[in-house]
Amino acid sequence: MLEFNIPGMGDIQLKHLVCDFSGTLSIDGVLVEGVAERFARLAKNLEIHVITADTHGTAESALKDIDCTIEFIEVRYQDMYKEKFIEKFHSHSVIAIGNGINDRMMLRTSRIGIAVCMAEGMAVEAARNADIIVSSINDALDLMLKPNRMIATLRV
Repeated sequence: MLEFNIPGMGDIQLKHLVCDFSGTLSIDGVLVEGVAERFARLAKNLEIHVITADTHGTAESALKDIDCTIEFIEVRYQDMYKEKFIEKFHSHSVIAIGNGINDRMMLRTSRIGIAVCMAEGMAVEAARNADIIVSSINDALDLMLKPNRMIATLRV
C-alpha cells in the first residue's frame, strides 16, 4: 500500500494501480522504455492491473515478465467496463492512468486519475476527468515513486 497525506484531500491509501495499455504504457504496441523497471518497484506496494482492448495485439507479450494482471476487454463499452473494474476494488484505493476517451470514467472514478499525453495524444474528456496530466508514462509512475511530486501538484 502507498500512504501519504495531501493537504485539502486528506489521507490517501492506495492499493491498486490500474493502467490502460495502448497509448498509455505503450506506443504503437511497444512498451515504453522504463515502464518495466518502475512497475517492478511499484509492485512491492501496489497491485498492478492493466486493462486493455489490446489495439495492436501485443499487451500479453509486452507484459509477460512484469508483475501485473492483464484484463482484456471487448471493443464496445470500454469506458463503462473500465469504470466497473475500478469500482470492484473500492475506487478510493485506486490510482488510474490512461489517455483515451475510453479511460475518462476510470480516471474520474478512481481516487487519483492521471492522464498521459504521449505520441497517441490524449482525449479532451480524459483530461477533463483526470486529477493530474503528465507528458509521459514514466512521469506518471514517478509520481507514485516520489509522492512529494503528487502532493505538490494536488495540495490545496
